[in-house]
Amino acid sequence: MKVLVINCGSSSIKYQLFNMENENVIAKGLAEKIGLPEGKIDLKITENEKKVEVVLPIPNHAVALDKVLELMTENGVIRDKSEIKAIGHRLVHAGEYYNGSVRITDDVIMRLEECSDLAPLHNPPNILGVKTCLELFPGTFMSGTFDTAFHQTMPDYAYIYPISYDYYENYKVRRYGFHGSSHSFVAARVAEMLGKNIEDTKIITCHLGNGCSIAAVDGGESVDTSMGLTPLEGIMMGTRSGDIDPALIFFLADKENGDFNAVNTMLNKNSGLKGVSGISNDMRDVRVARDNGIERAELAINIFNYRLKKYIGAYVAAMGGVDAIVFTGGIGENDWEVRQKSLDGLEFIGVEIDKELNKTIFGTEAVINTRLSKVKVFVIPTNEELVIARDAKKLYDLENL
Repeated sequence: MKVLVINCGSSSIKYQLFNMENENVIAKGLAEKIGLPEGKIDLKITENEKKVEVVLPIPNHAVALDKVLELMTENGVIRDKSEIKAIGHRLVHAGEYYNGSVRITDDVIMRLEECSDLAPLHNPPNILGVKTCLELFPGTFMSGTFDTAFHQTMPDYAYIYPISYDYYENYKVRRYGFHGSSHSFVAARVAEMLGKNIEDTKIITCHLGNGCSIAAVDGGESVDTSMGLTPLEGIMMGTRSGDIDPALIFFLADKENGDFNAVNTMLNKNSGLKGVSGISNDMRDVRVARDNGIERAELAINIFNYRLKKYIGAYVAAMGGVDAIVFTGGIGENDWEVRQKSLDGLEFIGVEIDKELNKTIFGTEAVINTRLSKVKVFVIPTNEELVIARDAKKLYDLENL
């Protein structure tokens, strides 16, 4: 069974085609610069490692996806689109409507549209991707996997903000959390590697990339996570500030002639590693600058590590202990220093990593704690697309029993 996974942005479509008999990726690629005169589509075929790239005008998402299908057909990936039995969509915000993946229906699309004010940058292009696929693949089974769904198990005292309760009742203002597919994938993999039922585990999952979030996963359920109503809350990120004093917004808006939009842009686009270092939102670039003696680069790295450590400690307390800590995402999988520095000083709770082994791990699955460590520490590459494909297949199978 072939499942196509779609992640639709405002000007791009990421895609992967899976063979669900063995869960292998058959082909994957990216259509980008949609709506611009010179767009680009690439296709990578796994079996023969063939790479195809075309540059052409891509006026809209339908043209982009139609060209992707054409490339896959011309290069022998599929005979025609009827081979694709299901399409799984990465969807960002479902509000409180769904706590798991669902089959795409008119009602689901309506709910997504209702939640667009909670995710104005993500839900509209997600919805556009769904509607485009419905036009190009009439009758094909489609499912949606939500970034927020995994965190719907948080207790109310973890997700309700301590502000007037009217705002929750009227506008559903609360903490939602994101990166749910990544957190659920690595937590399940950790339980498997521990040889335990996930129901018997307490795991802290650290998804660290340009966007970063931490989750406390107790018994396989998210009981807390660092991102909130939006992805701005939590630890320091590539361009996002993470947690700040909310009064800072009004203070800065007053200094900037009442321009709240400028403050919003600063907090989301020009803060974090980029804002503090003045160099880049990429940890690799910031580290090079630090090594060349740039003090603000060193400060940015120190803030990042310190705030990550604080969240890890907080979630140990929230769960009353921890069996394992796992790092994933571009930084989590590849930056040994972040892993080491964020765990330094946590020996009192039983965390002890093998520092020499840790320095050798880049983007591969590994256990990096010492033999005597009471808490296991893992590096696990995330695979959100596989989560979406698995959910699509599961729902498809249930529909076709």
